[in-house]
Amino acid sequence: MKVSIFDVAKKAGLSVVTVSRVLNNAKTVREKNRQKVLQAMKELNYHPNAAARSLAKGKTGVIGVIVTTLQDSFLDTVVQHISSHLKQYSYYLAISVANYPTEVGAGKELIQEDRVDGLLVLAAVHEEDYVNELRRRKIPFVLIDCQNIQPSFSSVLVDNFQGGYEATKHLIDLGHTSIAHIKGSDYFLSAIERERGFRYALSEAGLKPFAVEFGQFTITSGYDAVQKWLQEGSLPTAVFAADDFTAIGVINALTEKGYQVPRDMSVIGYDDQLMFAELRPHLTTMKQPAEQLARHAVDVLMRQINGTNKRNITVRFEPELLIRETTAPVASHQLTHS
Repeated sequence: MKVSIFDVAKKAGLSVVTVSRVLNNAKTVREKNRQKVLQAMKELNYHPNAAARSLAKGKTGVIGVIVTTLQDSFLDTVVQHISSHLKQYSYYLAISVANYPTEVGAGKELIQEDRVDGLLVLAAVHEEDYVNELRRRKIPFVLIDCQNIQPSFSSVLVDNFQGGYEATKHLIDLGHTSIAHIKGSDYFLSAIERERGFRYALSEAGLKPFAVEFGQFTITSGYDAVQKWLQEGSLPTAVFAADDFTAIGVINALTEKGYQVPRDMSVIGYDDQLMFAELRPHLTTMKQPAEQLARHAVDVLMRQINGTNKRNITVRFEPELLIRETTAPVASHQLTHS
């Protein structure tokens, strides 16, 4: 038998009017009651008729997400959590993938012709194009992992400076003084901030980088950097890679030449990519809080749509150091051969 709005009201212990207000995202509903209704809907597996609601409210019932790629378990996880959290607001998700750096303006189809009620822009390049268009059309939006932090729009991001600092500090605390960094693409503020954290941690300890190599958040970036050092005849004792893909490239190149991680070199990545957590040795990395990013971005956007929050905010989350098997104290033979 089909669940009705009356069943939800009975389950929540509230009136049908209150349930209706929650379904229509009315700002007059107390947060405690809204949560009761959402929980009742979840337990009863109640899904209101989206088409009817959208027609009545003059809204689409759809939130758009523009993302640079889904071939990345961190970004993919963020999108999954966004989709899951939007369901609590009875919204559906529309995704547009804008591959960087060639697809300038990709995703504009979500903005045009009033196809979405709001937009989440995730780690996008040329995000100023989206910001200008969204403002012009007066569409609510929130930037996630943005490239420019400004008080004129809302954003939710990770403190990548702190992440770069903590990753490098971990290597320093293990006794390493010859530490290299393979950076990510300068298209992304996250890469710039991770490098800045790396340099600050070294400077704080009175150290200088063994090297800072340019990379593109790819396995090839890590592999090529190690090949370069081998040709030059000198290796660092530790590497902070801008992401897990780069870290795996480092490990691949070292293994190919008979070196062992972490015996001959400690390696730390960034992101906590699901596929690399299972490789041997298990990768030490900085875990990004995907669920928190998604949940807060959705909540901020919904408050904009409902008119309950007209002030722009910037929310920062700190990444978490996950110590696994690819980092270890500096060995005596490393000190003599680095």
